[in-house]
Amino acid sequence: MKLLKSEASIKAPYVLRSVGRHRTNDTAFTFRMGAGFAGDVNRGHPASIQPALISPVNPVILYGQAVIIDATAGNNNGVRALQAGDTALTDIWGVAVRPYPIQQSTTSSPYGEVPYGAIAAPTMQPLDVLRGGYIMVPVVGQSVKGGAVYIWVAASGGGHVQGGFEIVASAGNTCSLSASGYQFNSPPDANGIAELILNKF
Repeated sequence: MKLLKSEASIKAPYVLRSVGRHRTNDTAFTFRMGAGFAGDVNRGHPASIQPALISPVNPVILYGQAVIIDATAGNNNGVRALQAGDTALTDIWGVAVRPYPIQQSTTSSPYGEVPYGAIAAPTMQPLDVLRGGYIMVPVVGQSVKGGAVYIWVAASGGGHVQGGFEIVASAGNTCSLSASGYQFNSPPDANGIAELILNKF
């Protein structure tokens, strides 16, 4: 049987040629991928986020840091980081939320000129604060689901960050948040980031 030209070309043997080795840039998480970034609101509902001004006297310097209202005259009722002397607190105003993208502000340039990737909160702009919901925070120690929440209020040092979250009370150095209002909801990842619940609805 005679084949048509088009059929003959289809049935002709193919010539295989090497095009070289293909390379990929895949990443594998052997055990557990990162939980997130400090200050990330990781559940859209429910979540209550409110804007606030940053106190110039004791500014919030990190996302995922606990904040309270600064009622000092002249500070416009902004929010401030916790400090030594706040050991009796059992409630906070909220936690500093990390927006994206963001560039850190400077005194001479309020809107940037700092490379992406900076983790410090802007000091010349309003700040979003999570009042209720779920947020990723840095924690010192191995938090557990439903675990008690403490905040380091003493000066930063020895691996502890002022305004940062802890799992163990330290007399004169931490405040203890109410169990009904605040609980950890996960163990920390390899970077010390865990989920925190704010039951303020």
